[in-house]
Amino acid sequence: MKAIILAGGRGKRLRPITDYIPKPLVPIKNMPIIEWQLKYLKKFGVDEVIICTGYKQEMVENYLNVKKLGIKIKYSIEKTPLGTGGAIKKAGKLIKEKSFFVINGDTITNIDLKKLSKKQNSIASIELQTKFGILETSNDKIINFKEKKEIPDTWMNAGIYHLEKNILKDLPDKGDIEKTVFPEYAKKGKLNIVKFKNVKWYSIDSFKDMEECSLEVEKIIK
Repeated sequence: MKAIILAGGRGKRLRPITDYIPKPLVPIKNMPIIEWQLKYLKKFGVDEVIICTGYKQEMVENYLNVKKLGIKIKYSIEKTPLGTGGAIKKAGKLIKEKSFFVINGDTITNIDLKKLSKKQNSIASIELQTKFGILETSNDKIINFKEKKEIPDTWMNAGIYHLEKNILKDLPDKGDIEKTVFPEYAKKGKLNIVKFKNVKWYSIDSFKDMEECSLEVEKIIK
């Protein structure tokens, strides 16, 4: 299998770190996000990755060029931001297989890609996570207080997709797949969901995310 990593964003919410290095090189437990992702993809049999880069892309290439990670790496460089749809369309031209994985460049997880691969044009989803305390109530009394709980039967996009190559023709040259093709495919019944419960999942968007993920990452990606 092949995979595309969407790693071209500026990572503004992690400034000032990302003023100096691109988001894929932001360290989690002394290892860049991109390296954790490559280890994760390799674990599930992915043998070639196309990394969509833009901001400070030469730093990403220079870092990975000196690493021996046992996975073939190609680059799809965006001179101007293309959005997730445009990035996938551009990078997808380098893929000959009938289908491929896509993962957001700030996602660290242990979601089972083999399970995801069983459905075409599918989105990996997890139960919605809240960072706020959940109050369980009865007759205007609080009976329980739970921190950071999944909200049952409310599913969120985990930022990992398994797509057929023929989707490329429908993608915009510039724009997000989540706002263009996915809504259209959903209306036509052409978009599948694969639900994952009790998985580890982090989207690295803040310093708190970095801190929380660093405590778990070695258990997530072994």
